[in-house]
Amino acid sequence: MVPAEHERLMRQALGLARRAAAQGEVPVGALLVQGPLNVARPKILARAHNVTEARFDPAGHAEVQVIRRAAKKLGRWRLNDCTLLVTLEPCAMCAGLAVWARLKAVVFGAWDPKAGACGSVLDVAANPKLNHRVQLSGGVLQDESAALLRDFFRARRR
Repeated sequence: MVPAEHERLMRQALGLARRAAAQGEVPVGALLVQGPLNVARPKILARAHNVTEARFDPAGHAEVQVIRRAAKKLGRWRLNDCTLLVTLEPCAMCAGLAVWARLKAVVFGAWDPKAGACGSVLDVAANPKLNHRVQLSGGVLQDESAALLRDFFRARRR
């Protein structure tokens, strides 16, 4: 069973993903939350969506944007008291960044069977050979997240 607070926060990330789609970006949205998620108003440090196309930046993923913003806001790169919520399973780059930033957890929506690195294709975030492991929770509002991506790519193919 998915905690209600995960769904509530993921709905905010989905709103960011819709904004990305409206700007011609792959619809992925993310939030970075400090502290516990199960409080009335969790502390959201940063919000972002993909900006790869707009910035001509292969690292313009939503996850990279929120982690950078949160680190800058907190004045530290170790984010061990933070959770990333993102609408799509992170890729190898983003899962690696979650490990290097020492995130406590990653909560994601749709699984990515082509490039996911949190259990689908790779399992970077939980690799026991790395110096830090990130708690993972996938499939939160999976249907909504997957439908947004599917509709976006279907429209692009037309």
